[in-house]
Amino acid sequence: MPEKAYDVLGLGVSTIDLLMRVDHLPAEEEILRADGFSAQGGGPVATAMAAAARAGGRVAMIDALGDDWRGDAIVEGYALAGVATELLVRRTGHTSATAVILVKRGSGTRTIVWSPGTAPELAPEEIPFTVIEQAAYMHVNGRHGEACRRACEHARRHGVQVSFDGGAGRYREETRRLVPLSDVCIVARDFAARYTGEDDPLRAGPALLAAGPSLAAITDGVRGSWVFTRASRKGFHQPSFPVEVVDTTGCGDAYHGVFLVALCRGLPPERAAELASAAAALNARHLGGRLGLPTMAEVESFLASPPAH
Repeated sequence: MPEKAYDVLGLGVSTIDLLMRVDHLPAEEEILRADGFSAQGGGPVATAMAAAARAGGRVAMIDALGDDWRGDAIVEGYALAGVATELLVRRTGHTSATAVILVKRGSGTRTIVWSPGTAPELAPEEIPFTVIEQAAYMHVNGRHGEACRRACEHARRHGVQVSFDGGAGRYREETRRLVPLSDVCIVARDFAARYTGEDDPLRAGPALLAAGPSLAAITDGVRGSWVFTRASRKGFHQPSFPVEVVDTTGCGDAYHGVFLVALCRGLPPERAAELASAAAALNARHLGGRLGLPTMAEVESFLASPPAH
């Protein structure tokens, strides 16, 4: 088989994240002073692509942006992360998505205010179907609606593995149809519970596999993740790695990106989950979803001698 041009293509929404670290989350009409600030690219699929690129993957992002300064910053952020930008569509006269994120010092818990911008989502005819055929994986979370569904169906017809991200607090009825279209299904515990009706990951995991994926993983923050495959429906538990947490923004996205790169390298699920969990831990030590994204060498070094905590 000829080598694919891309390890992973991402299809989702890109944002600019404006992050501030505060002592506590604000009450009504309260004025708070922040002791940390960062502006960086964000978005679940977008940050997963940045994580995959940082880990050595050949990746590109598919999205529609405005032609405003935020869109320019998003493109620049992708370029700095090593994510190819030639598949991005710019909408003339429209604005790009922005998120304001307040991060509580000490715990890393967050409040997020999101403005979607005015750039319309991609239409099905705007999806670069022939480029999708050149990827090993396509990573989605359901954004771009009908275009996303058709892209997944096209990928499956052409032997491209579909990876689905069911993030925390993002369960919607319309995303249910993407689980059977996925080969790799990595979802947050609350998404798994709502999809399967099972709160226990040991029951929810096999239920996800029964829907169609060949690999299903359930993430649960500091409680780690559970990974199931068709070959081993009992699955295994991957513990999280204890670190001094600054911010949990992007930790799940880092997990997704590194997991996919590991699979592209032919590594078994057990090693992929270990690498992904370590990448998420390393990312949690920094403000924002991208400042702490590690290289694969940094992940392996961390695993060789994890710091005491």
